[in-house]
Amino acid sequence: MKRFLCACSLSLISTVGFAEGQFLTNAPQFNVPEIGSGVGFIDQYNERYIGEKVYREVQRQLPVTQNPWLEDQLMNAFSSILSQTQLGQPIGLVVINDPQINAFAVPGGLFALNAGLITNANNMDEVAGVMAHEIAHVTQRHYSRSQEAFKGQGLLALAGILVGALVASQADGDVGSAVMVGTQAALMDKQLSYSRNQEREADRIGMQYMYSAGYNPQSMADFFEVMHRATSRVSFLPDFWFTHPLTTERMSEARLRANQLPKVKSTWRDEDFEILKLYTTVISNQATEQQLQMLVSRNSYAAQLALASFYLKQGDYKLAQQVLDQAKSHQKLHNLQTLIQTDILLGQNRVNEALTVIQSPASIMPENRALNYKLAEVYIRQNRPELAQPVLNRFLKNNPRDVNAWRLMQQAASLDKKSPMHTINVLRYRAEVQFWSGFEEEAIKSLLHAQRLAKDNESMSATIKTRLTQMQKDRQFRA
Repeated sequence: MKRFLCACSLSLISTVGFAEGQFLTNAPQFNVPEIGSGVGFIDQYNERYIGEKVYREVQRQLPVTQNPWLEDQLMNAFSSILSQTQLGQPIGLVVINDPQINAFAVPGGLFALNAGLITNANNMDEVAGVMAHEIAHVTQRHYSRSQEAFKGQGLLALAGILVGALVASQADGDVGSAVMVGTQAALMDKQLSYSRNQEREADRIGMQYMYSAGYNPQSMADFFEVMHRATSRVSFLPDFWFTHPLTTERMSEARLRANQLPKVKSTWRDEDFEILKLYTTVISNQATEQQLQMLVSRNSYAAQLALASFYLKQGDYKLAQQVLDQAKSHQKLHNLQTLIQTDILLGQNRVNEALTVIQSPASIMPENRALNYKLAEVYIRQNRPELAQPVLNRFLKNNPRDVNAWRLMQQAASLDKKSPMHTINVLRYRAEVQFWSGFEEEAIKSLLHAQRLAKDNESMSATIKTRLTQMQKDRQFRA
């Protein structure tokens, strides 16, 4: 009866099941709310603060997959759709390690996808359809609201709602819905439910975005059918429990609309998506060894990379190398293959060999985050932090919220014991890791400690003071 107590669901319609033929495991499930898009007519400056606040809470509360290669594959597709809009640079795109089909968008430009969305999709165009739908909710500023609608709680209450929903969903994971009680539920009921008209508008405009970006609009309608099958098992929950009510009418409209557009050939090769999909099943614990071995027996390059990743994750470097050697027989150049090989060598402490593998590809593609982060990791393992730090700083200039980069920066700083700023830098970079991981108070304490140690260095003291002031402002922000 717990789930029926004055509750409001924040789950996507598709969060409660899998499509047929899916990799089924006992992986933990988290019900991630889609809290939609812009917050009325507040300025973009405040939206950015709100989005970053929620970003930090998502990092803290949800099992975010810290995998640069996977993130960048999805970001490439996401960016192509985003380029069809007037939206500025997004806060980020994160992948949640959850087997349910779900996605959510947050004011300020934070977008997230569950791993289950990728592993249930048949092609990248279906994933792009979900991305486009979420982007459309943001561009159309659905859930537009005024300060008055929040009854004096402030726009940042949105972040608090999300946090509460995450906690509730983890505490009551058998329901497939985030349960909220009392005044917060009432607020959510008013502010965080998509109307059917809004859903149709997001479908229509999202389909235009994906079509303009070169993705097949039929795929949005196709994935609706996947979602419908996934939710057919929870018919006891009425439509209002879901933020994205998927009606038969809506599905038909999407198909009719797609039929009116010219056919588009996917920009993604089938094999490229298969690599992405199978790799995602491995890192999200949705694949079994037997399933992958069966696919490998068919001489599938994608399956060979996935199985090598599976053994690598288990720490079985010998088996990982054997399978990767099978993949190499295909004579294909793929960045994921390079990354797996580097990690196998690092796992065996063959650091110089790892450098030989990763250095050239990273140098040839200096814009490739995954390759260059792996290069930085190798430099750190070689005790050459002075080479790792410039590589990481290049990416941090464009994205100061990158937890992966800050964590590597902290590791590099910890090795640089000859530097008079050694302890101070370790504390500074640790503070960034803590802050963007959602532990704001701990981050501020780390910076305060660094500030005390740097009191005799005017330049460093000024740098720390500026960052500390900004952190404190972000933590206390109220719209």
